[in-house]
Amino acid sequence: MSTWILLRGLTRESRHWGRLPELLGDAVPAGRMLTLDLPGNGVYATLHAPLSAEEMVTFVRAAALQQGAPPPYRILAMSLGGMVATAWAQTYPREVAQLVLINTSMRPFSYAWERLRPQRWPDLIRLAACWRDARAAETVIHRITCNRRTSLDADLAAWTAIRESAPVSRGNALRQLVAAARFRAAPRAPACPLLLLSSQQDRLVNPACSASLAAAWQARHHQHPSAGHDLPHDDPHWTSTMVGNWQAELAGERQRHVR
Repeated sequence: MSTWILLRGLTRESRHWGRLPELLGDAVPAGRMLTLDLPGNGVYATLHAPLSAEEMVTFVRAAALQQGAPPPYRILAMSLGGMVATAWAQTYPREVAQLVLINTSMRPFSYAWERLRPQRWPDLIRLAACWRDARAAETVIHRITCNRRTSLDADLAAWTAIRESAPVSRGNALRQLVAAARFRAAPRAPACPLLLLSSQQDRLVNPACSASLAAAWQARHHQHPSAGHDLPHDDPHWTSTMVGNWQAELAGERQRHVR
């Protein structure tokens, strides 16, 4: 079985996946779950984040090999991680067997004001102002990315601890934002099977971005009715179930072709 690689988004790291890797491992055929941090985040927080998604691809490809995971890979990625995963699949098609993109956006399929809702710009200014106050910064991030607040206190405690143990610099946050804004996908869809998951109530990125991408690439697309931008946080069970169902559909299609 090929390795599943999980890539998070802007300023987030592997620990922010929460229960998703465990639930995903239960939902899909047996395979290794490898959570990789983008440069500038998590275990690589001291590194300078590249200014392009393509440079991030070079980094995570090397990181996967260093951890003893040769291709092909199945990649699940969200937001900025989804752009990196798309660049990976389009540049090295033989290395990516399947692709799951969550609440991502990219040129030329979406407008700038869809990729980052203007209503959130004041929140991002407040976030920049309190960047070095871990609790305050994580409170802003939770408010703009999560719609499930039943675990708010526990989330903020965990996320504050993560931020304090591996702080992402304001400079790296800005560099990642620039990389996301600059990324432009090739018009043609990746050669591998592709699943898009999005949140209807995403208040950071307009869900029209995923819909446009799905239409352009003729890809399967499922939309959660109530989750926010951080879909794996808001409903990890739904997320893993959708991927598991898709895997079963692909397996059924392969069996029909064999017959």
